Amino acid sequence: MNQHAQHAHQQPEQPLPQQQFTPAPPPKKKRTGLKITLGVVAGIVVVAAFASGGQDGGDGGDGGDGGRAEAGDSAAAAPAEDKAKDQPKAAEAADAGSEKSQAEQFKAHVAKKGTPQQKEAVQHVTDVQGADKRNDVMDSAEIHTDYTGGMTGPHTGDGKLLASAFAGWRSSDNGLVTVYDADGEILSNGNY
Repeated sequence: MNQHAQHAHQQPEQPLPQQQFTPAPPPKKKRTGLKITLGVVAGIVVVAAFASGGQDGGDGGDGGDGGRAEAGDSAAAAPAEDKAKDQPKAAEAADAGSEKSQAEQFKAHVAKKGTPQQKEAVQHVTDVQGADKRNDVMDSAEIHTDYTGGMTGPHTGDGKLLASAFAGWRSSDNGLVTVYDADGEILSNGNY
């Protein structure tokens, strides 16, 4: 009983006051990686928009509709577009088996299918690079000529003719051909 008597003399236990526990705020994370990623994505979108913005055939005369077909015309135009895309790819396959340089292949194509103005301009082509490399993501080709004067010189129109002829020879979902003069200055560029 002694133990029982001891417990009787003790004061009843009072609950301890509960302490408010608030966790420390998590440390702020640096978000530079996210900012860089968003910047890269934004840059790609801008480049893609710029690259696809000028695909009106290169002559600037699009009849005022900006190269867009009406909603009813799109179904009828789709088979023709598929055939047009297949023809340059077939030509590329035929060219791939030949031993000619890219410049010689380009000149031969223009000699067969080019306009008289394109045939005259292609006589000034000294080299073609990048026409055989395609991934349809961001393709780039170069045409080097013996013209002089750059974009402000007298041969800018000839550069446009060559870029247009190149687009008739090669095709890409997102290709850019740049035409250079003899000094390495840009004469013109265009989508292909």
